[in-house]
Amino acid sequence: MANGYMGKWVDIDLNKKSAEIKDVDMSFTKTWVGGRGVGVKILYDRLKPGTDPFSPDNIIVIATGPITGTGAPSSGRFCSVTKSPLTNTVHDSHCGGDFGHAIKAAGFDWLVITGKADKPTWIFLDDGKVEFKDASALWGKDVFETEKMILEELDPSSAGKDMEQLVRNSIGVASIGPPGENMKRLAAIMNRFYRAVGRGGHGAVMGSKNLKAIVARGKQKVSLYDEEAYRAAVKKNEDEAMKVSDVTKPGGGLNTLGTALLVNIINGAGIYPTHNFQTGVFEGAEVTSGEYLKENRLIKPVGCKGCRIMCGRWSKIEKGPFAGTEMEGPEYENMWAWGADCGVDDIDYCMTAHHLCNLYGLDAIQAGTTTAFAMECFEKGIITTEDTGGIELKFGNAEAMIKVAEQIGKVEGIGKILADGEIVAAQKWGKGAEKYAMVTKGQSMPAYDPRGSKGHGLAYATSNRGACHIRAYMINPEILGAPEQLPRFDPGQKTIDMLIAFQNFTALLDSSLICLFVSFAMGNQEFANLLKPATGWDWTADMVDEVGARIWNLERMFNAREGFGRKDDTLATRMLEDPMPEGPSKGNTVPIDKMLPMYYETRGYDNEGKPTEETQKRYGIA
Repeated sequence: MANGYMGKWVDIDLNKKSAEIKDVDMSFTKTWVGGRGVGVKILYDRLKPGTDPFSPDNIIVIATGPITGTGAPSSGRFCSVTKSPLTNTVHDSHCGGDFGHAIKAAGFDWLVITGKADKPTWIFLDDGKVEFKDASALWGKDVFETEKMILEELDPSSAGKDMEQLVRNSIGVASIGPPGENMKRLAAIMNRFYRAVGRGGHGAVMGSKNLKAIVARGKQKVSLYDEEAYRAAVKKNEDEAMKVSDVTKPGGGLNTLGTALLVNIINGAGIYPTHNFQTGVFEGAEVTSGEYLKENRLIKPVGCKGCRIMCGRWSKIEKGPFAGTEMEGPEYENMWAWGADCGVDDIDYCMTAHHLCNLYGLDAIQAGTTTAFAMECFEKGIITTEDTGGIELKFGNAEAMIKVAEQIGKVEGIGKILADGEIVAAQKWGKGAEKYAMVTKGQSMPAYDPRGSKGHGLAYATSNRGACHIRAYMINPEILGAPEQLPRFDPGQKTIDMLIAFQNFTALLDSSLICLFVSFAMGNQEFANLLKPATGWDWTADMVDEVGARIWNLERMFNAREGFGRKDDTLATRMLEDPMPEGPSKGNTVPIDKMLPMYYETRGYDNEGKPTEETQKRYGIA
């Protein structure tokens, strides 16, 4: 029995326009679970080392997990796994909305896609069948136009409906916009208009394959090993964990203020990156915060399919040059990237830049940080108005920021360069521009300056997919004091141990496909209590940690095979050498050279950061 799973997956070759439906090997899923774990194992086994991410030989895995579509809290997610053109690492990126549910309703657990179609194509998963559709009429369209056209073709009743109505359609669409079609490294895969497989350039990989969209619909149901026990476990977790946490409970922090509840908290800690990480204090934080959004722009909270937390925002700009614009969002990271990092304190401009990223299909975090990088390069004379097409690209110039955001989305003007991220732009401009690229392994650091949260800095440095706040959210113990307060300026072994525990737990959540926000309320045991009645396997808290570690370490093995090592487990020079200039974190840098050996030893890695033979054998990846 395929308990927790649909029991089928699809092996797709776009060269041949072939789709072979295969049975899921349940021993394989017991080892790798689903989502991120299944994806990295498939890439490790099937992808030749050194493969160009834009080669037809690159693989993209679109996957669900055993919790997807089961009614568990916050389980409306899917993930994409590929070799990233941005980082050249194995890379997984995750998305909310409802597409994960739609894949399972269509009868499948995951898709493995290789090759390149001879013309623009979209894939249709239709209740147990797979079809290839001509996407020529969709090529060149933005994300919103693309999804509307597909929905109208498959469901004519959707014609004329507004966006709020369309997001409730049972047909799932994951598509790319012009940046993806042009193989730009900041291209995202978008679902339900506003939800993004954002980081790592997964949309560019789809574009390199002439794949405009993947669409799913169906009426199939997920079977569970013990449905009664599963429903009881779901209720217990909701009553005893989700509804108790101040973060996840109804009327709690995420529901009331969304993720932007963090703006004032992080700014107060002096780690809210401002002006391309030149400082950690932003004077305009209050007027770009979750509180300000709630009081002045919010229409209502929204969430992914089946979500109880409802952290999303349905917002509207009422006045000014963007009056009448409605959108989902913005989130904390996007508000920051187009706000504090660019020195802009006008919430309407931040919201509009975020909206443009959704419209065109962009990583809203890195599109914003790349713009901030360009602003610093402009102010330091590395680029001039000749490079920007006459745009005065200075910090705080909100009008210039919007022009650049649109150019990145349309892949024109300076946007042709910036749509590939900071590293590509720095290489083109030279003159020492690399120094101002706030990236790790090519991926930009998100909205927490690690100089005031040093364990979080180590999480950035050791992340297998480049700088990332959700591989191990050390902001919890170092800033928020959960599950306990750890010293943010003086990390020791306890910080290392908690970082690794977070990394392992996150890998398992990403493979089961449940939102990371449940980690504010649920731990290993609570999650094992969900997995056991869903799958019938004897999951324990230790097993959750072990499987997460297996997935993490196989990613590490993949990257080592691609030439990554200790030299790559680092941060931008500014984080290591330039003390924070002001605020509560003043005077601090990140001691990576001190922390990294402790991390490697605890993980069971050699001096280059590769799992030792003993570690490989321990987790069955030798």
